[in-house]
Amino acid sequence: MLNMAMVVTATTLVILLLCSQSSVAILLNKLQLPSPVTGPESLAFDKNGEGPYVGSSDGRIFKYNGPDVGFKEYAYTSPNRNKTVCDGLSDFSAVQATCGRPLGLGFNHQTGDLYVADAYLGLVKVSPDGGNVTQLVGPAQANSTMFADGLDVDPDTGIVYFTVASTNFQLKDYQTLVTSGDSSGSLLRYDPSTNQTTVLLSNLSMPSGVAVSKDGSFVLVGEYLSNRIQRVWLKGPRANSSELFMLLTGRPNNIKRNSAGQFWISVHSVLGLGLPISPRRTALPRGVRVSENRIILQIASLVAEYGIEPASEVQEYNGKLYAGSLLASYASIFIG
Repeated sequence: MLNMAMVVTATTLVILLLCSQSSVAILLNKLQLPSPVTGPESLAFDKNGEGPYVGSSDGRIFKYNGPDVGFKEYAYTSPNRNKTVCDGLSDFSAVQATCGRPLGLGFNHQTGDLYVADAYLGLVKVSPDGGNVTQLVGPAQANSTMFADGLDVDPDTGIVYFTVASTNFQLKDYQTLVTSGDSSGSLLRYDPSTNQTTVLLSNLSMPSGVAVSKDGSFVLVGEYLSNRIQRVWLKGPRANSSELFMLLTGRPNNIKRNSAGQFWISVHSVLGLGLPISPRRTALPRGVRVSENRIILQIASLVAEYGIEPASEVQEYNGKLYAGSLLASYASIFIG
């Protein structure tokens, strides 16, 4: 049960989010994926600062190699991928179960391995050269409809935190899932040193984003269908407990930590104080930057670029904001 102080704090955060002045993020560039693929849902940079790397609708992971080259194929997640069948697939295709659909991405900068939350194949590891792919946690070890989604890697320990959005629905059932009230999601931890997977939090409502704190003491997980962020303590006197971190007037997707230890939350925000999302309400894409202490530091509007379509991720890297989308054919670079 939430105590009164937590409820008051959460309510205050909602009001602050609604009352804070939003800045409009200024578009610098669009990084276009090779046609006709879409859906750079998440972005990652390697230990040399190269990239971004993005997943795509046809199961491939692409690396951006600069404006003269653009995106080039880096890897793919499915061991049974057939280029003739898969190349050029759009999102929500039933064939993606075979071709793969990479969503959350994160590098282990110590080893160079890229970890991927694939919507159909579970947790996957890609070797530094992009050539060797290993399925670490997949449907064979869980439910056959396991829908892996968000991911983050602890930079110090290499431990991987990832979410299963649902064990009742797959990505192709996305529209049904959003209106279902499903709460079969979970937050998991994979330790590469032991090859062990642990469930940290269960009964979540479509958990999408996940991010570990800079010191590794806690991890945040966003529940898309419940408009909230939860914090799970990993170390210290509150270890193995969870608490409400933030309520939002919109649906949180990916969460990304910046170099200062703050968090960027991609939020599909609702216009109107305290009003829930519904087909009759207007929702707008925003990036919300918050501190570890739940203080809202910045709200960046992405409406000028994405309109009312959701931005799945907002990430700060080298002084710029990078945004991804499950539906767009490009990644975006902004000044926040």
